[in-house]
Amino acid sequence: TMMRRRCSSSAKNVARRQAVLYRGSSACGAVSSKSRRNNMVYSSSRHYAKGNEIIFGADARTQLLKGVNLLTDAVQVTLGPKGRNVLLDQSYGAPKITKDGVTVAKNIEFGNERYLDMGAQLVRGVANKANDIAGDGTTTATILARALFKRGVAAVAAGINPMDVKRGIEHAAKLVTQELEANAKKVSTNEEIKQVATISANSDESIGGLIAKAIKEVGFDGVITVADGSTLENEIEIIEGMKFDQGFVSRYFTNDDKAQKCVYEDAHFLLVDGKIDNMHALIPALEFAVKERKKLVILADSVEGDALSTMIMTKLRGSLNACAVKSPGFGDNRKNTLQDIAVLTGGTVISEEIGLKLEEFSPEWLGSAKKVTITQDDTIILDGGGETSAINERVNQLKDAKDSTTSSYDKDKLSERIAKLSSGVAVLKIGGATEVEVNE
Repeated sequence: TMMRRRCSSSAKNVARRQAVLYRGSSACGAVSSKSRRNNMVYSSSRHYAKGNEIIFGADARTQLLKGVNLLTDAVQVTLGPKGRNVLLDQSYGAPKITKDGVTVAKNIEFGNERYLDMGAQLVRGVANKANDIAGDGTTTATILARALFKRGVAAVAAGINPMDVKRGIEHAAKLVTQELEANAKKVSTNEEIKQVATISANSDESIGGLIAKAIKEVGFDGVITVADGSTLENEIEIIEGMKFDQGFVSRYFTNDDKAQKCVYEDAHFLLVDGKIDNMHALIPALEFAVKERKKLVILADSVEGDALSTMIMTKLRGSLNACAVKSPGFGDNRKNTLQDIAVLTGGTVISEEIGLKLEEFSPEWLGSAKKVTITQDDTIILDGGGETSAINERVNQLKDAKDSTTSSYDKDKLSERIAKLSSGVAVLKIGGATEVEVNE
């Protein structure tokens, strides 16, 4: 027993010495994989971050120019209606084929070549700016930017003051802009619009004709969106009035069982900024609708609980023509859209923020429209009863907000709201045999 205890303690001492030896060797970077797995060794080797690399003068300008040239060489092949297509690899799905200069520029990166990438970013910013302001001419802007940068680098290398070069470019740009504006011809006729649209659509006359038709229908203040078609042919859908992506909250509100939709003529609108779940709060409005035989459409954040059950039961008994619809949008966008609907229909948004409560219902708060069509997914309001002067004032407010904002997302949403109030929305459904063809 004594011998076994001594042997056991000796083995433990040897293991401790080995562990210490391993720890000591790890400081020199010799770390065994077995000891790492057993959590016996902790590496104490140090890693240093790579320092900044700084270049000056002609070397810096040369590296930037290389990046500018590489990006511009890839983009310039798409110039004009006879430009070539560019095939872009994507992390998922099929490759993307495009003839859009800004799309090509956005997909070019030089990885570890940081100086080349810095030069490319300068020109990429020019293409993005041209796309945001004009929506076209991104390839032309990229080529002009490369020419200005190349000549500017040569001028600085020759000893000219860079600030003099800058002032000269700004002065020349002002003169050229004035000359272009003097020679510009405003597009007015439908045939001229079709010609411009055809060039923008890669010389596809069918798409150019659809764009011209869409502009004719919805006007220059309208919104034209593009969606993937489900057929081989190109189609156009004109949406008159205001349409939003929310339908009835229950199928029991339908009055056309075959088409599964609710259609009311001479409908009235009750607009509520909030949730309706209290039956007692809704009773005054429902009693008015039953007594006056009005067709009532209720828009609220949600209609649920006793309030929804009461509406459904009254509707099934045949004593009430009503439909509950969830308000479109989220957050502030929902409030703004409700206010747009109120202006369009001549109604008032019931909100506790302005001191109005649903329990204190007044018929003056109701809006009206000649026709409303409600499906499970969307709602279309035609010929709202709002005053023309109020609608025009609201449209002008939205235009001012659009001009003052810098967010492209906000601009798109404001343009959509303007179109719904004033003109309409046209949807181009582009067809094709393959996904790649449709996307292009």
